[in-house]
Amino acid sequence: MAKELTRCQKIERSIITTYRKTIWSPFVLAVKKYRLISAGDKIAVCISGGKDSMLLAKLMQELHRHSEIPFELVFLVMNPGYNAENLRKIQENAELLEVPITVFESDVFAAADAACAEAPCYLCARMRRGHLYAKAKELGCNKIALGHHKSDVIETTVMGMLYGGQLQGMLPRIKSTNFDGMELIRPMYCVLEDDILRWKEYNGLEFIACACKFTQNLTGGDEDTFSARRKVKGLIAELKKENENVENNIFQSVHNVQLDTLAEYKQDGKKHSFLEKFEN
Repeated sequence: MAKELTRCQKIERSIITTYRKTIWSPFVLAVKKYRLISAGDKIAVCISGGKDSMLLAKLMQELHRHSEIPFELVFLVMNPGYNAENLRKIQENAELLEVPITVFESDVFAAADAACAEAPCYLCARMRRGHLYAKAKELGCNKIALGHHKSDVIETTVMGMLYGGQLQGMLPRIKSTNFDGMELIRPMYCVLEDDILRWKEYNGLEFIACACKFTQNLTGGDEDTFSARRKVKGLIAELKKENENVENNIFQSVHNVQLDTLAEYKQDGKKHSFLEKFEN
């Protein structure tokens, strides 16, 4: 008689069976295509407690079990000032999903709120990343893995055009400028958010959201830090009704940039014009 699977085992199996085409295969594709993992890496998988980072943790566990490339994993949770309920939820989910987390403390929420109380999110994100790099390096890691996904890449590209007046993407891997020898990788670069939500709902999982004081107090009716991203999400959803390939087309656009057709572009911080080649 076959042994009944635990809930964690069922969740793990769903990743490589039910969601093989939409989650597992795109994840493996990103790891291989962008050469995110090399032999001997020690990677800190950074867990915020949300759906994206918790799925990332499970994907990295599965890859570690099956990969022929030897690498190590640390599952890192920074407590930037969560309330007791949210911190408990993260710990409970980690236990349910059998992710051996390492928790460390910081005062990021309070510091970001004090420095920029009206819109602290940008500063908070930078500070959190700095703390994660520092702790990961202290633990002997050479990479941190974040849970940004394909929808983040798409929305960031569109937001840059509509609200920032620039063509700017989100790279799948970045070398740190402040922590020598450290890299940031985004292994879910090819996974859409809708598929992450489907996996979450299929398995009856509940995760925390941002959980900072600022976002908890948002009413949702006024213009705020998140309005631009919400509007872009809505715009893409509307466009998708007419063209189901719109997300992939936007995503592919940052892989297929035609520099010869651009009037100006920046490289390594230096601006270039089409006139440089035109007049020569």
